[in-house]
Amino acid sequence: MKTPSNAFPFSLTVSAILALSLAMSACGDAKKDGSAAATPAASGASAASGAAAADPLDVTIKPEMAANFKVAKVGREPIALVQEVSGRIEANERQVTRIGAGVTGRVTQVLAEVGDRVRPGQVLAHVASPELATAQLAYLRAHASTQLAERAVERARQLIQADVIGSAELQRRESELSIARAELRAAGDQLTLVGIPRDAIAKLRDSGSLSPHALVVATQAGVVIERKVSQGQVAQPGDPLFTVADLGNVWVVGALPEQAARNARVGQQIEISVPAIGKQLSGRVVQIADTVSPETRTVPLRTQVDNAAHELKPQMLATMRIAGTPVESLAVPAQAVVRDNDRDHVFVQTSPTRFRLTPVELGAASEGRRPVLKGLTEGTPVVVEGAFHLNNERKRAELE
Repeated sequence: MKTPSNAFPFSLTVSAILALSLAMSACGDAKKDGSAAATPAASGASAASGAAAADPLDVTIKPEMAANFKVAKVGREPIALVQEVSGRIEANERQVTRIGAGVTGRVTQVLAEVGDRVRPGQVLAHVASPELATAQLAYLRAHASTQLAERAVERARQLIQADVIGSAELQRRESELSIARAELRAAGDQLTLVGIPRDAIAKLRDSGSLSPHALVVATQAGVVIERKVSQGQVAQPGDPLFTVADLGNVWVVGALPEQAARNARVGQQIEISVPAIGKQLSGRVVQIADTVSPETRTVPLRTQVDNAAHELKPQMLATMRIAGTPVESLAVPAQAVVRDNDRDHVFVQTSPTRFRLTPVELGAASEGRRPVLKGLTEGTPVVVEGAFHLNNERKRAELE
């Protein structure tokens, strides 16, 4: 059989096409393999970057913002531990007067209420009493006896000049006059004690008219802080009907745990916080008890505070802060502390432009410093100025 002259070229052409197809297929598989191999690495890097950006405790700032934040290393400083004690406001007992009636009688009128400001000599109540009439009559009798003795002495002096009586008679009558005057003074003092003012006694002496009521009067200027009398009540001598206090300065009283009592001393200045008026006050310790309460295991403590504006009221609640003996301790400035989720945090610098919010346990502030109890080591760089703004930047980045 005879082969056509163009068979060889055709077979060669088919072989060339097959070879080219195989080569192109191999190149395509290689590209697919390379692409498949590269994809896991790229996605891993992207995931790591996303995880770093999603950490809510980290914050990264721009280099030009670094000057807005001050960083310092944590170091040891002498810190006076502060003891907080619950207390209350009380009237200064040395400026408190308890006022009662001087006679037994029925209260006919009450003229003062709790909270009223009174002055010395101001009438607080009226009391009707049979004893009052008896005391006034005794005063009138003493006054009449004194006048009679004065006239007797005057007549005796005239008679002795006329040589009618001897000097012994004059001396006897002068002695009777001295006794009468003493009885008159005693009767007047008795009227003062039962509540009759001096001008009323003078009126009684001149006119002889009896006063129907004994007066309960204020003996000092101040504020009526207690009233234990009502109209119609029978009052006895010695019963405290009114309590008047000068609130120009008050006491703040509290109780220290017996373990902390050694940190306080008389004359020491302490800080006092009164939530009712929203103010921070300072006072001085005026007394520390020498005994421990067996029920509470505490030592009573008392301070004195000026109250010229009368803002502090008895029985207001207060918090007393007493600084103890300074001890060396790790400390950070109070302005470096950030509150987040009811915990204290500070920003620790991890790189020139990167910071991490770190939880810490701190003690009470003392002179603008907070002792570190847990969470930091000596030499750790923390943000000491601008922590609040850095925390806002962190929250903004978290929201974005």
